[in-house]
Amino acid sequence: MSSQIRGGTRWKRFALVMVPSVVATAAVGVGLAQGALAASFSISGQDFKVTADSLEGDNFVQYGNVAKGGAGSHPVAVSGFSHAEITNMCQSVVTDIPYIGKWTLTLTAGTKADKPVVADNLYLDVSQLDADAEFKNIDIGVAANSLGKESNGNFGTQPNTGATDGAAAYGFGQRAEHATLTNVEQRAWATTAGTFKLSNLSLRLNAGANECQLKK
Repeated sequence: MSSQIRGGTRWKRFALVMVPSVVATAAVGVGLAQGALAASFSISGQDFKVTADSLEGDNFVQYGNVAKGGAGSHPVAVSGFSHAEITNMCQSVVTDIPYIGKWTLTLTAGTKADKPVVADNLYLDVSQLDADAEFKNIDIGVAANSLGKESNGNFGTQPNTGATDGAAAYGFGQRAEHATLTNVEQRAWATTAGTFKLSNLSLRLNAGANECQLKK
């Protein structure tokens, strides 16, 4: 009897912790898949993992800064693109739930080569990145505060999401006309985009720590 009560209590706590966030994430995901919403992804108190077969982006900029959140501050490399297309994107976050254990929320999209994920004014607050990279017309060592003065409209002015407040006044930065990243594996504290369209969206919640992995 005590085991059944304890088990019931665990599942009630699990529902209280996970259901609201899963429902909200699913609703946002549907809106994004339909191209209806601007996007902002951040996990309070922890980073998340992202993998992709490829990321092609225009007007690439990168500079160092500090991601700020409820769990404190974290140094990050902010990477920005005016327009980006991502194939076979996977995003996962592992949450350790009291009395339940670890569960993984996984989102995949752009799994078909002719229907990639498409984003405009995309910014990634990255703490770790592994990829094969190719840059066109790269300019290394530019002043970070100049990266908000690009000629293509509003790109370079990062939205204020509370994660990153924009380029440091006198920091180091780089930019390129075009960037091609393949076999991408990264950890990030936040992702923001003016628009983020997710084709072939799939959202799953599974027991255990099962983060996104690159295909070998």
